[in-house]
Amino acid sequence: MSEQPGDERPGPYSGLFGAVPDTYGPRPGPPPKQVTIASVISMGLGAMCLLLAVLALTSAGGQISEVLTGSRDNAPVAVAAAMLCAVIYLAPAIYVRKRHAWARYLLIAVAAMGIAGGVLSFPAGLLGLAIHVALLTLMLQQPTKRWFHHR
Repeated sequence: MSEQPGDERPGPYSGLFGAVPDTYGPRPGPPPKQVTIASVISMGLGAMCLLLAVLALTSAGGQISEVLTGSRDNAPVAVAAAMLCAVIYLAPAIYVRKRHAWARYLLIAVAAMGIAGGVLSFPAGLLGLAIHVALLTLMLQQPTKRWFHHR
């Protein structure tokens, strides 16, 4: 059976034989609002961590260090911890909008740890608990899952 010039069968890469394969596929649409909201929340938390790190470098560093580490002399540890928290919030906030699955999983893990911290410090950690519950809920909703799985 010979092929005629008019025969068009799909190739292994969803294109025609001899055609350039479509390696990029359809362009994804904008992120769902759940992803955008979660990204904004995470950026806000990261910005607050950066602010805490800057404040720990000022004369308030002793008090911040005492709250975070239990000793007034551990200001460098408090700054390092605040910077680490900032990175943990800001990196996934940026990359979740770029559809990187690791960023979604990191936000889920951070939200779960925030929920655990909020429960352990209840009622003082009520606001943090509510924020992390919202973050986790946004990352686990159907539109978010679909957007990440249609890659």
